[in-house]
Amino acid sequence: MHNVLLRFLLTISGIVVFLGDFDRTHASEPGEVTGYYVFCYFMNNGQDGVHYAVSRDGYIWKALNEGKAILAPPVGKKTKLTRDPSITRGPDGVFRLVWTASWDGRSFGYACSKDLITWQDAQPVPSLPDEPTTRNTWAPEIFYDDDSEQFYIIWSSTIPGKFSPADDGTSEDRYDHRVYFTTTKDFKTFTPSKLYFDPGHNVIDAFLAKKDGVYHLFYKDETLRPERKIILEATAENIEGPFTEGRVISAQSWVEGPSALLIGSDWIVYYDCYRDGKYGAVRSRNGGNWEDVANLISFPKGTRHGTAFEVDQDIYDNLVKQFGVAE
Repeated sequence: MHNVLLRFLLTISGIVVFLGDFDRTHASEPGEVTGYYVFCYFMNNGQDGVHYAVSRDGYIWKALNEGKAILAPPVGKKTKLTRDPSITRGPDGVFRLVWTASWDGRSFGYACSKDLITWQDAQPVPSLPDEPTTRNTWAPEIFYDDDSEQFYIIWSSTIPGKFSPADDGTSEDRYDHRVYFTTTKDFKTFTPSKLYFDPGHNVIDAFLAKKDGVYHLFYKDETLRPERKIILEATAENIEGPFTEGRVISAQSWVEGPSALLIGSDWIVYYDCYRDGKYGAVRSRNGGNWEDVANLISFPKGTRHGTAFEVDQDIYDNLVKQFGVAE
């Protein structure tokens, strides 16, 4: 494939994003078979469970199981939800799943599986047990860190009065989230929860990834006034930071739930355009600049905040055999 240099200047909602030069060498294109990918997501309010979509190119995603849920909500008290599902595979080959179990809970859901079909050990995991006024535990993301050989789980919570005044008007319903984390090696014991990321404003939906020894944190600026509601990227050399100042990568505002996937030499970050009822995406071809590729992707109707990840062919084939691919 020949090198093609593209230069973009994108102005959206008063935000100017320079999308630089892109080297297309070994880059993926829609329709090119590059791997075996799964996308776990929820629909509506997350009340029916976790859904799957699959793709061979990372652009066109097809629902499994005729669009019906694969896993019903297994934990919860007042309400049982499976919002914002996040899945990763550990070095033992086991898949671990975490999710938002309720709107106002102080725990997140956890389960594990060897094949993405049968899930076991479902349980709630306390998020901030030493902070009794914690209002919520939203969008947990799970990441296995090769360097420390342990799992990191990060999420957003509001602890009233800990940061901004509750009535400063910068967010809805007096939420003022920051990102917290815990670690574990066996999912039986967890380290005490601590603050993970504080960019100085309301932040949710943090997603952690790693490439070439650099940690990338994709997250949503949840500030309502002045209006932001955008996806940013910050980087760090250490998994616990410090992270650089975030830079805008989303091609529009009022988006959330970023999820990054490496496809060939490209990175694609998908996100939920929740006001418009569809998915968007941006792509990086040189590790530093991003272009809007929303017109190249396709997701099942009703897809909400999910996580994309690569699997082995046998896992993929078994999923397709078990559930079937929707047309």
